[in-house]
Amino acid sequence: MAAPIIYGIANCDTVKKARRWLDEHLVKHQFHDFRRDGLTTKQLKDWLSEVELDVLLNKRSRTWRELDESDKSNLTQAKAIKLMLEQPSLIKRPVLELGNNKKRKRILVGFDAKQYESLFVK
Repeated sequence: MAAPIIYGIANCDTVKKARRWLDEHLVKHQFHDFRRDGLTTKQLKDWLSEVELDVLLNKRSRTWRELDESDKSNLTQAKAIKLMLEQPSLIKRPVLELGNNKKRKRILVGFDAKQYESLFVK
């Protein structure tokens, strides 16, 4: 299996916890910073083929609360993708991408130590 890729923002506390957990358990991984390295429409569409929009879009974030009501209303997947590309902090973090099958990857959103343990600790 290819090394997992963890997507997030470097200074996010939850991303730091997830990266620390992976390092402490000697799980080789790549880190992709949303802000520095960017995201594509295709990446977001791929993720949304694996997880629901309500899982990926962080409606509890300060960024979401500060959006204009017109951006929040009548939210479609296309509109949400546009918003997440413009403001990556709207994406719940971290996003962990597992697998190397081009057609289907497993996506985990958020950090849960028990979930990581079930995946990586044998």
